Amino acid sequence: MELFRIGGKSPDTNYLFMGDYVDRGYYSVETVTLLVALKVRYRERITILRGNHESRQITQVYVDSQIFCLHGGLSPSIDSLDHIRALDRLQEVPHEGPMCDLLWSDPDDRGGWGISPRGAGYTFGQDISETFNHTNGLTLVSRAHQLVMEGYNWCHDRNVVTIFSAPNYCYRCGNQAALMELDDSLKFS
Repeated sequence: MELFRIGGKSPDTNYLFMGDYVDRGYYSVETVTLLVALKVRYRERITILRGNHESRQITQVYVDSQIFCLHGGLSPSIDSLDHIRALDRLQEVPHEGPMCDLLWSDPDDRGGWGISPRGAGYTFGQDISETFNHTNGLTLVSRAHQLVMEGYNWCHDRNVVTIFSAPNYCYRCGNQAALMELDDSLKFS
């Protein structure tokens, strides 16, 4: 409820939730129930993305055709938004392939593609995110999926931002939470 106190109440504020609602704390059922209830009540104001811990939901959203929001990261099998639109998303989370990558991949300081230490998805460098954004006319990839101690982290020369909104993750990490606010001209704070 702290998130709504800081970010603003629904329906006064549009919200985009980027996944991993279950199996990460004592209130998973309550969290999912609240988000689904808000989605039903304010369907134009609440967007719920699929994380790698959920199944049978949506995977990504585009904000004003400039910001690509997804749970995980990019895939070496996908170079355009059209390739993503063509994916069959009505399936369980696969162990490999482009849909798995979108849910599991992480940005990295090294260039190119790398093997993910998570065992699923890939790591991708600044060259990959810059090319993806340029090819698709995007200004930003906004993602979640990765604990960042300050709640958010810009990387790849501000081509990618990680937003992590679970404070003190798993009741033991001591991290801050963050949310990203966009104004009408898509300036973020």
